[in-house]
Amino acid sequence: MDLYSLVTGLIGQEGRRGALMLSMSSDHPDIEEFINIKNNLDKVVYANISVKIKNEFMKAVENNTDYVLSYTRETTGETITRKINAKELFHKFCENNWNNAEPGMLFWDNICNWNLLANTKDFKFAGVNPCAEEPLPSGGSCLLGSMNLVEYVNKDRTFDYYSFERDVQEAVVALNEVLDEGLPLHPLAEQKESVQKWRQIGLGIMGLADMLIKMEVTYGSNEAVQICKNIASTMSNAALQSSSNLAKLYGAYSGYQAESVLSTDYFNFVATDKTFKKVSEYGLHNSQLLTVAPTGTLSTMLGVSGGIEPIFANSYTRTTKSLHNKDVDYKVYTPIVKEYMETNHIEKEEDLPKWFVTSSDILYDSRIKIQGKWQEYIDASISSTINLPEETTIEDIENIYLNAWKNNLKGVTIFRNNCKRVAILNVDSTSNDVIENSNDKVELPRGMIIEADDNVIGLKRKLTTGCGSLHCTAFFDPASGELLETYFNKGSTGGCNQFMIGLSRTISLLARSGVDIDSIIDQLDSCGSCPSYAVRTATKHDTSKGSCCPAAIGIALKDMYNEMQYRISDADSELPETDKTNTNESISNMAVCPQCGEKTLVYESGCVSCKACGFSKCG
Repeated sequence: MDLYSLVTGLIGQEGRRGALMLSMSSDHPDIEEFINIKNNLDKVVYANISVKIKNEFMKAVENNTDYVLSYTRETTGETITRKINAKELFHKFCENNWNNAEPGMLFWDNICNWNLLANTKDFKFAGVNPCAEEPLPSGGSCLLGSMNLVEYVNKDRTFDYYSFERDVQEAVVALNEVLDEGLPLHPLAEQKESVQKWRQIGLGIMGLADMLIKMEVTYGSNEAVQICKNIASTMSNAALQSSSNLAKLYGAYSGYQAESVLSTDYFNFVATDKTFKKVSEYGLHNSQLLTVAPTGTLSTMLGVSGGIEPIFANSYTRTTKSLHNKDVDYKVYTPIVKEYMETNHIEKEEDLPKWFVTSSDILYDSRIKIQGKWQEYIDASISSTINLPEETTIEDIENIYLNAWKNNLKGVTIFRNNCKRVAILNVDSTSNDVIENSNDKVELPRGMIIEADDNVIGLKRKLTTGCGSLHCTAFFDPASGELLETYFNKGSTGGCNQFMIGLSRTISLLARSGVDIDSIIDQLDSCGSCPSYAVRTATKHDTSKGSCCPAAIGIALKDMYNEMQYRISDADSELPETDKTNTNESISNMAVCPQCGEKTLVYESGCVSCKACGFSKCG
C-alpha cells in the first residue's frame, strides 16, 4: 500500500498530482490490518482507503453475530479463513474513521447490483475512482461532466424541466464525442479495450444547494426530496434516450446484451414507457451514463455549490496583511448568499430566511435522504461528504453508516471536525464563519506539510536570464494569498531544466511547510552573481532584475505575491512602490477583464481598470 502511495505522490501532469483509491473487501482476512494502516500518519499519505462492505457483513453487524472472513489465493487455490465478531470489526471501522476520516465505506453489493450491467455476466467492477463516485472495471477510465442546476431556475422559482432535459441529451452527445476523441490517447491497451467495449461516461450535477435556495426550498426537507426525485428522473430518462439515439446512429456499445440490460432492477425502476420502448428497439451506446462528482474545481470556477452538497458556510473570514503592515480581516460571503443579501438589502446573516441552511445545520439523516433519492436514478455512484462537529461520537458515525446502508447508498464520506486529518476548511464552533487564518500566524508543527488543492490562483512571469528565457509560475491560496506552489521551466534557450524542477519543488515544499515568502526570497537573493547573467546584462541590457536566476526568481515571486495580495484585498490601497514599475505589463499579460474578456487591464491612479470597456476594480 505504501509503495503504491509513494508512486502516486511522484506522478504529476500539467501541475496536477496523482490520485489513488485503495480498497479491500470486508470479507478479507487481512481487513483489520488494512484499515489500521492510516493510524500511522506517515503511511499511505497519497491515497484514500475504503472498505468494500458486503450486505451479509452488515446483516451480521445488525444481529451482532460472528462472521467468517475468507480469501482464496488464485495461484494455489488455498482458502484462508478467519472468524470475527462483525459488530466489533464494524466499530473498529468507525473508530478509525472518527480518528482519521478513513476508511470510507463502499457498499459493494449496492454498487454491483444497481446499474445497467448488473446482469451482464462478463462484466465485473474492479474498484472506484479516488472520490468514489465512479465504479469502474479493470482498465476503466473516468469521463465526467456536470450540469449546473442553478441555470434552470425560472424567475417564478420553478424548475425548467424542458430545457434541462434537452441539455442533458446534448451533454451525453458531447461526452461521447470526448470519449471518441480520447480513445486512441490511453497509454495502456487494457484501457483502450475497456473504454471501447463498455463506453462508460459520467454525467452529473452541481449547484443543487444553490438551486434549492433560489427556489426558496430548505435543503433536506420533504419538498426538496421530491424536487430531487423529479429532476433525477428527468435526467436519467433523458440520458438513456440520448444514448439510445446514438446507438441508432452508430450502434450499441460492443459489450451490449439487450436482455441483460433490459432486465436490470435499475433500468426497470428508472425507465418510462418511452425510454423502455426506445432502448428495446435500438439499445444503448453507453453502459454507464450518470454519476455525481464533487465538482470542486468546476463549481468553484462558476461560483456555485458543489455536487449535491449543501453550502458549507454562509461566510468566512479572510485575513490579509501585506497591504497594511498588520492583519486585517474581511468578511467574505458565499456567492449565493452575497447575491441574496444585496438584492434584498439584508445586512446581517441572522436575517437570512430559513431556507439558507449550511452543512452544520442539517441533520445527517436529511443528508442521506437527499443522496438516497438521487442514488435511485444514478447508475454509477455519488461523491458526498457529511461534515460533523468535533463532539460527534463513534456511535454517531456507526449510526450514519448503518442508515446509509439501509437507504441503499453506494457510499458516503464522513469527516469529523478536528480529527487527525485536518480539514481544508474549518468552522469556528462559536459562529458560522469559516476561519482560514487567525490574527495570530499559525505555526505548523515541525515536519508538517500542508496540501495544495485545485482551488488555487496562478500567476506567471517570463524572465530573461543569462542562459535565455525562464518561465516562472506560482500558485497562491485564494483566501490568504499565501504562496503554495511554484513551477519553473526554461524556454528554448534556457538553462538546466532539472535544476529548475528541483528548485521549484524545494520552494513549494518550503512554502507549504510554513516558511514565509520573504525568508525564501532572502535565500534566493543570497546566491551571488552569475557570470552569464552579468555578461548579458552588460551586452544586451535585456535581463530581468537580479544578479542570477535564483535572485530573479525571488524578485518575480515577490512581485506576484504582492499582486496576489492586492487582488484579494477589498481596500482602496495601492500596490507597493517596488512593484509599480512592471505592474501594467504583468497585469495585462496575466489577467483578462472580467467585464469584456480582453487582456487590456492597466494600473492607473491606484486602481486596476480596463482600457477596452472602462471597467474599474474600484468602481
